[in-house]
Amino acid sequence: MARTSLMAGNWKMNLNHVEATGLVQKLAWTLADAKYDPALSEAAVIVPFTDIRTVQTLVEGDKLPLKFGAQDVSVHASGAYTGEVSADMLAKLNCSYVVVGHSERREYHGETDELIGAKAKVVFEAGMTPIICCGEVLEIRKQGTHVEHVLGQVEDCLAPLTAEQVAASVIAYEPVWAIGTGEVATPEDAQEVCGAIRGYVTDTFGAAAGEAVRIQYGGSVKASNVVEIMAQPDVDGALVGGASLNADEFAKIVMYYAAG
Repeated sequence: MARTSLMAGNWKMNLNHVEATGLVQKLAWTLADAKYDPALSEAAVIVPFTDIRTVQTLVEGDKLPLKFGAQDVSVHASGAYTGEVSADMLAKLNCSYVVVGHSERREYHGETDELIGAKAKVVFEAGMTPIICCGEVLEIRKQGTHVEHVLGQVEDCLAPLTAEQVAASVIAYEPVWAIGTGEVATPEDAQEVCGAIRGYVTDTFGAAAGEAVRIQYGGSVKASNVVEIMAQPDVDGALVGGASLNADEFAKIVMYYAAG
């Protein structure tokens, strides 16, 4: 089966809702001018909680060919959890995607694979799709145990999910040493780990899930390197950080298929 690539721009803690309006409008105009085809490459913006309603209004009101989503979610449905945002709240805003387990959440908030798996489950239960992040730090990469490390993360994060849910998931491989550093894994590095992830999913959840699950690469993705990355057979998209804050650059990434 053909997997439609997913280019998801993670804004991180950037842009207030006024600035979000400008970026989304410029991105939409830029893609339209370039004759963007969503059937060839799906575009999504993953925005701060405070921007979601604004982005929703723009996308739905102007029928823009963009998906949008959130950067985190609570495992709790409701209650005395000050500062938390539930999956139902995000679903009511028509979010398509929710990132869970980003390396910055792991590092700064101590999130475990088990918690990330629980978050992925509540995202599915609310009718949205999780983008489940995994990846290794530089020390593990240098030790040569990065594949085993990442597959251990994937095993624990996917444990609460059914085969059907895994098939519908997005898994983002983000080598931590390449995030925001300007360093980027080679296309072969990305394929090594993404291919291993697909192999694990196939062996554990069945051939249908292995064929359907979309696996992204994340880590200093730019217009200048996205074509080579996307040429790898098991890379189905990119989780884009800083480059997604520039409409022209992100549009080129989304439309990698038109390069050359």
